[in-house]
Amino acid sequence: MDWQEDAIVLGARKHGETSAVVEVLTRDHGRHAGLVRGGRSKRMRPVLQQGNLVQATWRARLEEQLGNFTLEPISLGAALAMDDPFRLAGLTTLTALCGLLPDRDPQPQVYEAALLVLENLDHEDIWPALLVRWEAGLLDSLGFGLDLSRCAATGSTDDLIYVSPKTGRAVSARAGEPYKNKLFYLPPFLLGKPELDITDVLMGFELTGYFLQRNLASPRGIELPDSRGRVINYLKSRA
Repeated sequence: MDWQEDAIVLGARKHGETSAVVEVLTRDHGRHAGLVRGGRSKRMRPVLQQGNLVQATWRARLEEQLGNFTLEPISLGAALAMDDPFRLAGLTTLTALCGLLPDRDPQPQVYEAALLVLENLDHEDIWPALLVRWEAGLLDSLGFGLDLSRCAATGSTDDLIYVSPKTGRAVSARAGEPYKNKLFYLPPFLLGKPELDITDVLMGFELTGYFLQRNLASPRGIELPDSRGRVINYLKSRA
């Protein structure tokens, strides 16, 4: 058994004296682990940093085995984030949340959206909103997507400004007015509109964070990554 794909490095842990078990995210093989022999060497340690893009070749005698990875660097973008705590928090949040994905399940949309976030980490006015949209896509890929297409109460597609915490469905301004203190605000950028400011991004993180915790993290007995909180705190300091 073998395959070869571009992959995002999600993390690595030591294995024995010289090797490492590395987890990556690929388009067609999803979240996938493998053994990298010599993974703890000086040459390989920079390659195995979270967020790097590599060409991964996986080989095993049987499909269910851990198998062996050969990883060749394509883009070592992780190094650019190491000197910036804000970027590093964003990168770490994305790679940590990928741990919620099922093992070896194809995730083409999650993968492509993750690449977009990583490619824009040097644009701090853009990537936080992209990360919120990626989180919404993660929810959708795992069967807990938000329905923002029409009002849950009236069926209207106009003036959608709220989201129900019970159903994850959009609610119009008129229908939601009596309950607005119990509803989430729906940032326009999640509807594809060009309006974007820090307050909207913070509202977006509040929205996706609630459903990520309720539907994905809590059932596993875990919390969302601390790095996500650092991203939010940095944005609050600028709001």
